[in-house]
Amino acid sequence: MNARRGRIPLSERVYRALQQDLAAGVLVPTERLGEERLAEAYGVSRTPVREALARLLSDGLLERHPDGLYPYRPRVDDLGDLYELRIVLEARGIQRLQTTASGCPDTLPAQPAGPDEPVATDPAASASPAASRTIIAAPPSHGRVLLDSAAVRRELEFWKDLRDQPPAPDTDLITADERFHTTVLLAAGNAALAEALSAVQARVRPVRALDIPTPGRIAAMAEDHIAIAEHLLADELDAALRALLAHLASSRAHVLTRARRAVELTRLARAVRE
Repeated sequence: MNARRGRIPLSERVYRALQQDLAAGVLVPTERLGEERLAEAYGVSRTPVREALARLLSDGLLERHPDGLYPYRPRVDDLGDLYELRIVLEARGIQRLQTTASGCPDTLPAQPAGPDEPVATDPAASASPAASRTIIAAPPSHGRVLLDSAAVRRELEFWKDLRDQPPAPDTDLITADERFHTTVLLAAGNAALAEALSAVQARVRPVRALDIPTPGRIAAMAEDHIAIAEHLLADELDAALRALLAHLASSRAHVLTRARRAVELTRLARAVRE
């Protein structure tokens, strides 16, 4: 790494390099991230490594153990919580578009809660009729929020091309999937929501990177993304929200199922030997 390259501070470049290597699984989750070893690996002094590690810890991508820092390894329950947060963030993006010019908020289609029942705030529940009692109200906004149609249209064309000419399964598909969801949220006009979504994606990415989509899941992913984008561009916001929630619920179920299976297989492996 050349400290004079560009205008990006050295600590920032080390931070980005570590972030990428964490996402790609280059850094083994069970190995301590020692400053000296990382400094040698990235060809820098320990100071920018120390600064980068502090940022990654703050981002939630590292966790502190008694003997030092390690890559973040989510528990299965953590994955469920992260997907719940992801659902809330992404649903809020479409809710912003649903806001009327008069500033009156729209709500997700839902049955009224009973007089003794609290009003829930989990949009994932609206993805299935069995949980249709959930109500989500968008806070009032000043004027109509307009969709960045050009950005959504670019994603629509990308996923149509991918559907027609499916690529070989690899981690690039996970990157493309994350970009679609971030783009849709940005298109709703709130960069802070998109930034929060990116942070959630970064914490889930190492797990997803070890579960490369099959051709069947690639096809389903493309169809879901196309449907969401087409509904948005047609201003069919209720349909777009339903499609988004169903897509995220399916993704959440798949990741949790695969994670639980991996845990069981690990336990089984510990019980036998060659």
